[in-house]
Amino acid sequence: MAMAFKMATEGMRVKQECLSSFMEMKWKKVSRYVVYKIDEQAREVRVDKVGGAGEGYDGLAAALPADDCRYAVFDFDFVSRDNCQKSKIFFITWSPTASRIRSKILYATSKQGLRRLLEGIHYEVQATDPTEMGFDVIQERAK
Repeated sequence: MAMAFKMATEGMRVKQECLSSFMEMKWKKVSRYVVYKIDEQAREVRVDKVGGAGEGYDGLAAALPADDCRYAVFDFDFVSRDNCQKSKIFFITWSPTASRIRSKILYATSKQGLRRLLEGIHYEVQATDPTEMGFDVIQERAK
């Protein structure tokens, strides 16, 4: 009952596929990113797109619409300054200026419900245009 209350006060229900896709990305490395979308009619967050293991950051950026909000998680692999192979997971809130006000509010109020379920997020990025979530921003935050 407590979980149902929390989700009701924070916005939308989160479908099980959202957590499953995230865990497969995190542990099995079968995908590089997952994009989430709010289905307003069903009042739930669902998976919109899953990027394959071979896809890069450009694929994620192309998967985000120019006129609607989304959430995304991205598994960023890099070599650290001390020459170690590392991986960091980014949670991205995409809220472009061209999106509807209602959509922006809905995504802002529902973010914590999804974010809390996805354990293992290292960094969070909030972006309203592509420059705020560019690959250079991701690289700098990871180091």
